[in-house]
Formats: sequence, C-alpha cells, structure tokens
Amino acid sequence: MGKISNKRQTNCVEHPAASYKKIFESVEELNEPIPAVITGVIPSWLGGSLLRMGPGLFEVGDEHFQHLFDGQALIHKFDLKNGQVTYYRKFIRTDAYVRAMTENRVVITEFGTAAYPDPCKNIFSRFFTYFRGIEVTDNCLVNVYPIGEDFYAVTETNYITKVDPDSLETLKKVDLCKYLSVNGVTAHPHTERDGTLYNIGNCFGKNMSLAYNIVKIPPVPKDKSDPIEKSQVLVQLPSSERLKPSYVHSFGMTDNYFVFVEQPVKINLLKFLSAWSFRGATYMDCFEPNASMGTWFHLASKEPAGYLSSHKFRTSAFNLFHHINAYEDEGFIVVDLCAWKGHEFVYNYLYLANVKEEWEEVKKAAARAPQPEVRRYVLPLDIHREDRGKNLVSLSYTTATAVLHSDGTIWLEPEVLFSGPRQAFEFPQINYSKCCGKKYSFAYGLGLNHFIPDRIVKLNVQTKETWVWQEEDSYPSEPLFVPSPGATEEDDGVLLSIVVKPGAQRPGSLLVLDARNLTELARAEVNTIIPITLHGTYKP
Repeated sequence: MGKISNKRQTNCVEHPAASYKKIFESVEELNEPIPAVITGVIPSWLGGSLLRMGPGLFEVGDEHFQHLFDGQALIHKFDLKNGQVTYYRKFIRTDAYVRAMTENRVVITEFGTAAYPDPCKNIFSRFFTYFRGIEVTDNCLVNVYPIGEDFYAVTETNYITKVDPDSLETLKKVDLCKYLSVNGVTAHPHTERDGTLYNIGNCFGKNMSLAYNIVKIPPVPKDKSDPIEKSQVLVQLPSSERLKPSYVHSFGMTDNYFVFVEQPVKINLLKFLSAWSFRGATYMDCFEPNASMGTWFHLASKEPAGYLSSHKFRTSAFNLFHHINAYEDEGFIVVDLCAWKGHEFVYNYLYLANVKEEWEEVKKAAARAPQPEVRRYVLPLDIHREDRGKNLVSLSYTTATAVLHSDGTIWLEPEVLFSGPRQAFEFPQINYSKCCGKKYSFAYGLGLNHFIPDRIVKLNVQTKETWVWQEEDSYPSEPLFVPSPGATEEDDGVLLSIVVKPGAQRPGSLLVLDARNLTELARAEVNTIIPITLHGTYKP
C-alpha cells in the first residue's frame, strides 16, 4: 500500500538503486489488450478509458534519441469496463516513426536529436537534402485530447495526429498551418463547456516581427463537419523581442480573459532558420535565455477579443511550463502556476543522459538547475485610479503584490504556495469541469524529486496544506482527476495515475486514489513495464 502523509513540507526520498532508469527505456507495442489483476475495489461508476501519451522508443538502429522529448510517440490505454481492466499500447504511425522504422535511423530532427542525411546517398543528393530546409517533426508524444468528436495526439509543432481512441490506430496527420496562421500550438488547450477549444502559438505578425496568436476551434457544427476547418485567430499578442519569441507551453484562462506569460526563454529565429543549413542542429540549439527581460504577463479579453495593451505586468525571471488555474476576483486576476526560478532553460536538464544517471549524479545535476516553486500572482485590472508606488492588491487572502511604477509598468511579487528544495509540484491538474477559470481550493500534481517522478501530491491552494501518496521504488505519472457522478464537493472524485514499479512481478499499474485524502481505492496491475507518460485524458 502507498504511504499517505499529510504535511506542510515534502521530505526527500532517496533512490540509490536508480530503478527509475527503466521508465526511460524502449518497449514494444502490444498486439492486443492485456487483462490487469485488480486489487481493492474500483468504484462502480468509473467506466471509460485513460489515454496517455509519452515516448516509447528511445533508439533506432545504432542511433539513440538524446532528449526526453525525442522518443517516438506511444499511446497507452487503460480500459475500465464492468469491473474489468485491460491495458493496451501502440506506436503512433507518424512520418517520423514510419520513416525511422523504414530506414532504421533517425530521419526527422527531433527536439534534441539531429537527423543526418542518408549516408548511402551520393554527395550531390546529400547536398540538396540540406537545402530542402527543415522537415518539422510530427512526433506527437506530449498529449492526447478531443477536438469535437475526434481525438488527436499532439506535440508543439503545427502537426497533430488523429487517432482512434478505441483501437489506438493512427488515422491521419493534420497540418494546422492549412487553417491557421501559427507556426505551432501548445499541447495544453483550454476547453469551454460547449466544446469550444482555445490554444496559443507563435506566429509571424506585422512587419516581419514575431507575435503570439490565441486561436479558437468551435464546437462540432450542426452539419457534423470538421471543427478544425472552422478554426480562427481570435487575438494577437505582441512579442517583447521582434525576432525572438518566447517558448510557450501553456496559458491561463478565466471566464473573461486569457493570461499569457512571456518567459525569458527565447527562440532565436535566425538561428532556427539557419540551423538546418549546417549539420546537426536541433530545436534545443535554438533556445537561448534572455538574462535582462525578467518575465512579462499579458492579458487579452475574450469577448470582444482584444489585447489589453495598457496593462504592462512585469516580474523577475522564471521558466513556466504549466499553469494550474486562473480566475477573476473583485477586479483582480489570480494566476496560479508552476514556476522554475531564473532564466536558464529547465529542458537543458532533461536530456536522457541526465535522467538515466546514477542517483548521486541525478541529484548533483538537479542542484545546479532552476529551482521549482508553486506561485500565485495577482494582476489588478483597474489601474487608473491608483497611486504609484502602492501595492494595488487588496484581496484579503493573499500576500501577492502588484506595484505601479512611474514608467507605467506594474511590478508583481508572488505568494509562494508550495516550495521544497529540488522538490517540484508539476504536471498540475484540477477539477477542470467545475473549477477552470473559477476560484478553487485544490490542485493535484506529480511530485518530481530531482526531476524523478516519485509521488502524487494534493495541494490546498488556500491553506497550503499538502497530502502525499508515495511508495518505495514506484514512479507515478500526472494524476488525472475524475469527479464522482453528482458530486457537490470540489474534491469528491478519484485520481488516476499510471505507476511503474520496476522490480515488481507486475511492474505497470493503473492506480485509483480517493481525491479527498489520497488513500488507495484500487490498482490494476499488468505484467509489463510502462515507460514514462507525459499527459493524457480520461474518456468517460
């Protein structure tokens, strides 16, 4: 059974056996779903599928993928039906995967792994391969989510891949550039109750400068046509640097506003465009820190859609991958997020060589990396009547501040909701259907211990109380919240997480926790290792 503790601080557990290396190793897909052995009692109302994406192939032929986000996309499914559970997985038949399998080498450059021209071609055809330009990867290992009535596996480029959520078959590759002016979109869209979907991505704005577009995909039209074909750009936000957009992984959304945090991790576009004219450049080579800009917060209204150009929010430098939630309260926007302090790019520490090191080396690397913290920022909407130099935040329940400076910028200082040395609360989830864009109490996250996922954490964002599920030599994944039918309390439901226990007889399992106190209700174990998964969705 897992350990449950209710505590303010999270103690560091050691992993001297380094069995976590197993979650970064290649596996084979399955020919058919395999039955799981169930212990405990799965709630009778819990039926459906947990779909998860992650890397599943970490080398091709003699070539190894270098970065955690390079492994080839593997879709996983735990099916819950009539008290029975099965597990199934298949590789997505992306161009990147199919061509790698065909040629037995890395053919398309991935996030941190360069593809080299085919050594079997003669010098002239190799030369021309360089000048055909970059082939953007469609390796959709980051997330899977519905658009209308269809499911798509995604990464952060312009390509998304339609999949069958039942058979896990790959259906078609979709190029979003055909419908939208974006170079790519995040793997973390927001969804309204009616099925409207919003996302954000880099784009080319006016006068050859870079910008960010918030895009909207409508619900399924009455004629049942593909909603992606009706996509539109809703609003454009400017980039703080003309030729260097910031890396964007997610954004915030309240009832009436979008929140975009422009972080000091920049994409050097000139490097990016020239990178493929010389041998061996990757996406990772094109990121660079901006040591002087700090971090900028931007707001845009939903209806009518517009950029709030007069609200110039600034704060000190941090990396941001995952927003937790954002909401409006008494003329303020409260933004909760998972921050990493400083301007150095956290992804520099997620090369496979780093995370597959022995434990003491893993700890040393994490000690040098940006440090994680859950933060609350508060952005005042009404800034005209206030005096300069004063804290504009009047909400009684937060210590976050916002001070108007003489140059018209508003300097933000956060309230820290959770902090532990080299202990991250990451991959955050909430009761999304009830609380997205609303005032809320609970966030659920994956605890990273020196970047190794080894616990599930529940955080009360109002009291800062934490609950922890943890088990020896066990490596869980992002916990997805599923509400109980007819629930009235925010945390009345279950958390679903894939847990890997490499030494066990049945090393892969689906863990079902009571979201109220993180006690284990059931687990469904299978006789196969399951590599690390990043994000996913629950399909009722």
